[in-house]
Amino acid sequence: MKRQFAFTLLLLCSAAVGAAAMAAGAGPGEAPARAASVPLRVEAQAQIQPQVPASAAEVKLSFAPIVARTAPAVVNVYAQKAAQQRANPIFDDPFFRRFFGGQGGPGLRAPERVQRSLGSGVVVDPSGIVVTNFHVIEGADEIRIALNDRREYEAEVLLRDQRTDLAVLRIKTEAKETFASIELGNSDELAVGDLALAIGDPFGVGQTVTQGIISALARTQVGISDYQFFIQTDAAINPGNSGGALVDMAGRLVGINSAIYSRSGGSIGIGFAIPVNMVRVVVEQAKGGSKSVRRPWLGAKLQRVTPDIAESLGLPRPTGVLVQDVVAHSPAAKAGLRLGDLIVAVEGQPIDDPESLNYRFATRPIGGKAALAVNRGGKEVSLVVVLEGAPETVPRDELVVRARSPFTGATVVNLSPAVAEELKVDANATGVVIYDVDDNSPAAAAGFKPGDVLVEVNGEKVARTRDLEQMVRTPLRAWRVTVGRAGRTITALLPG
Repeated sequence: MKRQFAFTLLLLCSAAVGAAAMAAGAGPGEAPARAASVPLRVEAQAQIQPQVPASAAEVKLSFAPIVARTAPAVVNVYAQKAAQQRANPIFDDPFFRRFFGGQGGPGLRAPERVQRSLGSGVVVDPSGIVVTNFHVIEGADEIRIALNDRREYEAEVLLRDQRTDLAVLRIKTEAKETFASIELGNSDELAVGDLALAIGDPFGVGQTVTQGIISALARTQVGISDYQFFIQTDAAINPGNSGGALVDMAGRLVGINSAIYSRSGGSIGIGFAIPVNMVRVVVEQAKGGSKSVRRPWLGAKLQRVTPDIAESLGLPRPTGVLVQDVVAHSPAAKAGLRLGDLIVAVEGQPIDDPESLNYRFATRPIGGKAALAVNRGGKEVSLVVVLEGAPETVPRDELVVRARSPFTGATVVNLSPAVAEELKVDANATGVVIYDVDDNSPAAAAGFKPGDVLVEVNGEKVARTRDLEQMVRTPLRAWRVTVGRAGRTITALLPG
């Protein structure tokens, strides 16, 4: 799986179809007129005369009307950031510093390097709200939006959501302006085989459109984001198209193009788009002023049902997700969910893995309700979950470790259900967790990763971030560290 900047392309499609199948001039989104009516009972001598199109125009099939409505809402997103290049190691040599000081004086400092990225975006509100991929604008110091009429504007970030690979921007204007926008559709109404258009603005060379079909729905094991639930399409999506629009035949946005599967870097007909129902939730929270996305929390540990598990449960085939644990006082516990329950559907939508359940919850608002269809010991049980956000039961007390130790460059926080949900850690875990790790830091060199739970340091329990802060004040030559990672416990001896 190789992530690409997905942009959409020019679409030309024509079909020579007899009038018996399609009325003259019928286009996408229009029901084809029926051929001349034929009696239900046809006499033996009755002759059915073939209908010959009078002109080429009568057999023309064009997506131009859809493109004309939707393309003005697809924009180019230009992002750049300044990155400090790593200095030559000689600058840290004491002898060198003695004569030149610092990093060799202003003339010898490592120069800044400007990194640029190009992608696409979609205007989803006339006020200038733009949706694109998080990876397009990640770390950007400056973002510019180029419309399809070649006007350019600066943009500000309203919300970044790395977990879904989405970002919401606002076009900055001095005067109150309105922009061409696209209507949001309903990705749950899509069916495999539906026609779709991919529209983008790759590398700023101009808009392109491509046509294809919906190849698959509910793709999960893709490896792009935490909430893996993608629309697969064979509409060509090429580098530079990340953040572009996937449009249905009614001219509505049904997905944000995000990635392709490719070994060459070009499209081979396997593209993935984030469903618009997920996009809608992120946009609404950005409009409300949120800087991060709050999602409903179930409070249960779930497992995919394998063929072996299905056989042990007496199921004809693998289906649903198995409840392995329920957090006390969580929405799952309040709804009556039990250990060993098999969740087979949410709001009537089938569930085949934890990712699809997470998606169904993530596309519903906090404060609402969700109906669960549960198999409990072979009996069907209906439960209703009140959707709540994961609570911050203890303050995060964020600590960025700077003292010399194996943890230098790591950001640690106290564990709570909210943090556990964010980092995909066991909801029942307690203590301190690695929240972030700086690149090229001692913590990164030691192998620490976000989500690592600090169990013990030099034989002492780490209950709060203040405990670790106290421990690293004393420099040591060696550190014995025990962490919990993905259900395993790892102990290592690390240099100080």
